[in-house]
Amino acid sequence: MITKIAKIKQKYIFAQILFLFVLILCSCGRRQNENFVMPPVTSPLSRNYIGYGVVNTSFTHVLAEPMEGSELLGNLRRGTSVRILERRVIINAGRAQTWLRLDTEQHGWVREEVMYIFDNENRARTAARSMST
Repeated sequence: MITKIAKIKQKYIFAQILFLFVLILCSCGRRQNENFVMPPVTSPLSRNYIGYGVVNTSFTHVLAEPMEGSELLGNLRRGTSVRILERRVIINAGRAQTWLRLDTEQHGWVREEVMYIFDNENRARTAARSMST
C-alpha cells in the first residue's frame, strides 16, 4: 500500500516537473515585435490650451501639419511668445518627435524643441523680454 502511494506521488511530481519544463520552453519562444504605444501628451481633461511658448531659436518655420516637409505657413522669430493649443507625439523613422500646435492665425505646428514652454502668459512674456536684451 505504501509503495502505491509513493509511486502516485512520484508520478505527480514528475507531471509537475514536466509541466514546468513545457511552460519554460513555451516562454522562450521567438519574441514578437512589440508595438510602441505612447499616450497623448495633452490630457483630455486639460484646459483649452497647454500654456505659452517662447521661440528659443533665431527663427522657426510654422507648418500646416506636424511633420517635416509640410506646407509652410509662416515663420516665428526668437523671443516670440504664443499660446500653445495642443501637443502631439509623432513617430517618424522610429524616432519620436513632439510637435506643438500654436494659436497663430493659421494654427500651425512647430517642433517642441524650438520652444520654451511656460504655464502662464506672464512668465512667457518675461522670458521673451529677457531674450531680446
